[in-house]
Amino acid sequence: MSCCAPGAEMALDLGSTTSVLPSSQEIRLASRSLGDDLRQTDLSVPSVHCAACIQTIETALGTLDRVESARVNLSTKRVSVRWRGDEVPPFVAALGRLGYQAHLFAPEIDEKDRTLSELIRAVAVAGFAAGNIMLLSVSVWSGAEGATRDLFHWVSALIAIPALAFAGGIFFRSAWNALRHGRMNMDVPIAVGVSLAYAMSLYETINHGDHAYFDASVSLLFFLLIGRTLDHVMRERARIAVKGLSQLAARGAMVLRGDGARDYLPVGEIEPGMQLLIAAGERIPVDGKIIQGASDLDCSLVSGESTPRSVAAGEAVQAGVLNLTGPLTIEATAAAKDSFLAEMVRLMEAAEGGRAHYRRIADRVSALYAPVVHLTAFATFLGWMAVTGDWHRAITIAIAVLIITCPCALGLAVPIVQVVAARRLFENGIMVKDGSAMERLATIDNAVFDKTGTLTLGQPRLLNASSIDPAMLAIAADMAAHSRHPFSKAITGFAAPGGQHKFDAVTEHPGFGIEATVAGSIWRLGRRGWAGWKARTGGEGNHGYGGTVLTKDGFIVATFDFEDALRADAAAAIKRLNDTGVSMQMLSGDTAGACGEVARMLGVDDFVPCLLPSGKVERIETLAKDGHKVLMVGDGLNDTPALSAAHVSIAPATAADIGRNAADFVFLRESLLAVPLALDVSRKAGHLIRQNIAIAIVYNAVAVPIAILGHATPLLAAIAMSASSVLVIGNALRLHGFGANATLQVIQKVGRSAVSYSA
Repeated sequence: MSCCAPGAEMALDLGSTTSVLPSSQEIRLASRSLGDDLRQTDLSVPSVHCAACIQTIETALGTLDRVESARVNLSTKRVSVRWRGDEVPPFVAALGRLGYQAHLFAPEIDEKDRTLSELIRAVAVAGFAAGNIMLLSVSVWSGAEGATRDLFHWVSALIAIPALAFAGGIFFRSAWNALRHGRMNMDVPIAVGVSLAYAMSLYETINHGDHAYFDASVSLLFFLLIGRTLDHVMRERARIAVKGLSQLAARGAMVLRGDGARDYLPVGEIEPGMQLLIAAGERIPVDGKIIQGASDLDCSLVSGESTPRSVAAGEAVQAGVLNLTGPLTIEATAAAKDSFLAEMVRLMEAAEGGRAHYRRIADRVSALYAPVVHLTAFATFLGWMAVTGDWHRAITIAIAVLIITCPCALGLAVPIVQVVAARRLFENGIMVKDGSAMERLATIDNAVFDKTGTLTLGQPRLLNASSIDPAMLAIAADMAAHSRHPFSKAITGFAAPGGQHKFDAVTEHPGFGIEATVAGSIWRLGRRGWAGWKARTGGEGNHGYGGTVLTKDGFIVATFDFEDALRADAAAAIKRLNDTGVSMQMLSGDTAGACGEVARMLGVDDFVPCLLPSGKVERIETLAKDGHKVLMVGDGLNDTPALSAAHVSIAPATAADIGRNAADFVFLRESLLAVPLALDVSRKAGHLIRQNIAIAIVYNAVAVPIAILGHATPLLAAIAMSASSVLVIGNALRLHGFGANATLQVIQKVGRSAVSYSA
């Protein structure tokens, strides 16, 4: 069985015969901005078949000017190209020169699986033809001779022709497309083997030979197609989580125009700034902000919680969330391709695209397949001709070598495990960006946690609002409105409606606080040591976050005390990490008192308080220099450098956008048990990958010599090749039930409970 999905090429022929290649303008409009002048375009390339195709495409596109990187996802037939500049690089034309027709990626989730339909029809035709030819062969094996034998052979030849044309067309079209563009793929030797088997049989029939092998050539196709169909079905089963996500996407929404008119627009035409009317029972199509109405939302997709969430005007909502009770008017804040749901789908699909260590090894080996196999088969033919002088037997054995040496099991060994592991993690509320992240996570020996927003929920409550001068609280609230920091949100929530104070300039200093200038005075809201540089008051207050102050020209005019809540299962998660041999550290920019209290409650012995963002990076780099593989778990703008510096990183969904983008994993639920679960699944996935590679190596080490020595017919070679691939896929699917139930039960028992503290 090949690692490709040939029916996808037929789907292209059926669905795009009248399509026009996308223009540069269409490509630019469909691309996504990744910041820093970097854009990404996703293309659908249905004729991508195997590791050789992946290597060809990524190498060719990577050499184009302004292209930063190109990644191929074999399961989705998607090519993701990242590029810079105002002018779109000619990557569509480059793919065309290689023989790969490409168009903009636009998944049609309601469409029937045409690939599976084509494969099933091909299997049925090949099976029917093989059965009838075998019945005729029984008569020949029973002793039919002369004209009777020749008649049966000719009837078998006629039955085999439509079977080879229809069922074998899957392989022939793929092989011809590769050859006419000067490249090879895994279908070339299959097409050669089947054609040679039929040609040999036809030669024997014309020359009144005793034996013909029409049953072998058609049966060979039958078993190859069975294996390929199983491959396709198992891949689709592994990717069912991605399809389930796509099915949560709304098809469109009612748009409210400025003149009062209402138009229904498909989701792809909804733009930021449009006002949408979402009736009860409808899913929200894009990320937005409620501007009118109140309702209950089913946010289980985002938070994993089944309890509906009450929302009102001013609150943000994510794409894919279900509106349960009342109509809402929302303002779109992102296009569909940039919304939360689209981001989750992209993360799930990216899990197979990462170039991890094992994946690179498998790809290199698979890329060498075509030349090595053909040379091996040719050498086998020459060897048997030299030894026996029987060209008939030499060709038969060479055909068996062509078929049995297909490295499909090796090509599937890594990506199928990564796809299943990504699904397992997603079902437990964890998004992973690529397979290499799982491989890196499996090797960690140190875990570094941020405190606020990670070990705690990052939703502090202001404790001493009643003791603060209302005028100072109002100024602080107006400054805090310019920040997304949890303390800023807490101050804003306890103050009167703001907007009364107009500042000349407002600047946020990540890790320090907010600075505003007005009438020549400098106001600062943030760390005591940074904001109150002229203060003479001592101490840090009686509360855990007593280090947050408001100052005017360097003198403290107000002090703010907060309390926070521990994230659900934080202590249990840390204990599980310790039990697996991972050392724990807590790094925080907060005061020693606040950090010490959290560390005591969680049983963390090693913690460092009062760290700036650069201090966290230095700590991680020091651990790395000592030979440690560090996992960083954090959120917020000030954790972004540390997330990028770590060997692997995890962030909660509540993290700032830049923090989520920097992290390798994102967990959607409140429970910190997501961290040890991700570690367990990643380690299990690594174990299964090594098993799969071993299976593929052992298969080739045993099967190839058997075929070269002449002990395997082409039919047995096809069965063995298909069986090896099915075995690899089945082994990967053992991960499907790993680690999920126990963890999920704990999360459900704990629920949303959290422990409040104040130091």
